[in-house]
Amino acid sequence: MFQVQTPKSRTRTVLGMAELIYYSAVRDIRKNHRNALVGLILNIFQTVLMIVSFYAMFALLGLRGAAVRGDYLLYIMTGIFLYMAHTKAMTSIVSSEGPASAMMQHAPMSTAISICAAALSSLYLQFLSIVVILFIYHVAYKPVVIDNPIGAMEMFMIAWFSGVAVGMIFLGIKPWAPEVTRIGSSIYGRINMIASGKMFLANTLPASMLAIFNWNPLFHCIDQMRGDVFLNYTPHFSSPTYPVYVALALLMIGLLGEFYARRHASVSWNAAR
Repeated sequence: MFQVQTPKSRTRTVLGMAELIYYSAVRDIRKNHRNALVGLILNIFQTVLMIVSFYAMFALLGLRGAAVRGDYLLYIMTGIFLYMAHTKAMTSIVSSEGPASAMMQHAPMSTAISICAAALSSLYLQFLSIVVILFIYHVAYKPVVIDNPIGAMEMFMIAWFSGVAVGMIFLGIKPWAPEVTRIGSSIYGRINMIASGKMFLANTLPASMLAIFNWNPLFHCIDQMRGDVFLNYTPHFSSPTYPVYVALALLMIGLLGEFYARRHASVSWNAAR
């Protein structure tokens, strides 16, 4: 009952937080399925199903001519991979443990650890899914050739990071309006099916159409990634830094909202809602 609190060094504190984030991330990965391997397979299947659906839609609508010169299926994959990374990161952050959750009753646990674990678990699942899909595609169908792998990886990380930032905005709203958050995050994901620009190239859009999509950080990430993946495409109407600035701004606003909600959180919220 009585314990002597010994002061911890800064290194031990950081290592302790890293360990908590690791175990929380493992718990978050196994949240949907107790077997982590089955959870990974389900995530891969969802990604492959979306790739097949868009491939069939492009073929039926005759949109193959709008694609960049090169591997047509890889062109579809670049858009789907970044869309899934962005959307899954946002969804994972929104569904993370809040300040009124029962998990927060344990002393070492905090909302910061829960948010970091949700973000890292989403990144782990999406990155591993992409590696598995590209490996199978490379071995079974045709070699995967990426012009600038480092730049493509950077765009993947920026798309994931911007999804985390958008999720923080919804997470700050969630304690006050959970239904608005649930509906809003769902609508945002559906809008990005079109607004992300994964079905066309920015260079081929007229100025009137470009203005409709130019606000979206994911649109810039996908267009820039296609410039890194394909030798024959150079993006002229998208920026690699714009999504970073937008994500940082959204992240700061989301952190302020989450901090305010955490200070005013009540355990009775879960019972009432």
